Amino acid sequence: DSDADSAFDSESAASTSLASFVVNYEYSNGRRYHGYRSGAYVLPNDEDEQDRLDLLHHIFLMLLDGKLFASPVTPARVLDIGTGTGIWALDFGDENPGSEVLGTDLSPIQPSWVPPNVKFYLDDAESEWVYSPHEHFDLIHGRGLSGAINDWEKLCAQCYENTKPGGWLEFQEPMAWVESDDDTIERAHNLRNWQQLCNDAAQNFGRLIRVGHLLKEWLLGAGFVDVHEKIVKVPIGPWPKDPKMKEIGRYQREHMAIGIEPYTLGFLGKILGWSEAECKVMTAKVREEVRDKSLHMYIRFYFVYGRKP
Repeated sequence: DSDADSAFDSESAASTSLASFVVNYEYSNGRRYHGYRSGAYVLPNDEDEQDRLDLLHHIFLMLLDGKLFASPVTPARVLDIGTGTGIWALDFGDENPGSEVLGTDLSPIQPSWVPPNVKFYLDDAESEWVYSPHEHFDLIHGRGLSGAINDWEKLCAQCYENTKPGGWLEFQEPMAWVESDDDTIERAHNLRNWQQLCNDAAQNFGRLIRVGHLLKEWLLGAGFVDVHEKIVKVPIGPWPKDPKMKEIGRYQREHMAIGIEPYTLGFLGKILGWSEAECKVMTAKVREEVRDKSLHMYIRFYFVYGRKP
């Protein structure tokens, strides 16, 4: 006798679940980090980080008026690089049941049971890709990859090679740099120091976190045409007058408040060698400024997409 759902046989279960081997996670400063290709990515993969990534997904949906991508394509076969929790790939699979969606990541934190048209694989996007020509994609999507990629030009070249003629590559990337148009950021001394330290650490690490403004050039360099770049100033807090941006600002303020700790522990702690106590003090100071309602700060979100001829 078996308690297994008769709708799933062993073959379909294997095809819709992650590879069945033990992954040895790393634990540091009370956070959990990936074990596969250890050290290639400094942010955690625990439940708190997964909640942050899902909140960021909601922000992206609001910015795109509920759409998952900006490219003018009707994709049948899709690759989601650095899929994280898999929420983008799952939403895409649900909305496009006739499509085939692959999501790859260093961490196997995606659901085990997924729609039959969605598959997740443990993979490093910076390794050599092994897709055959008949496996190439109509759309390759990457979001929030800053800090994870060492060689963006190589990544774009591999995307070009594995995109079908007429297919699209799209990156959606928040800029890791807080700004303001009214100089109120000048009063956020701790935040300004923190973001400079994080960017310096990322540069030392060889994985830049400030890349949004370079994406268009990289796509053109790889051979993509019809390259579009859309930049949205995303407020930190509900200070804008526009109702939509006010609502987005509320979510972005919470998202950033959550993200300060993992970025501090990852870049200042792991790379610059700060102690856990020093990281906690910095986190508290920066979080206080992020929640300061008198500061009219924002982050630029870049939406960059191009077509393979």
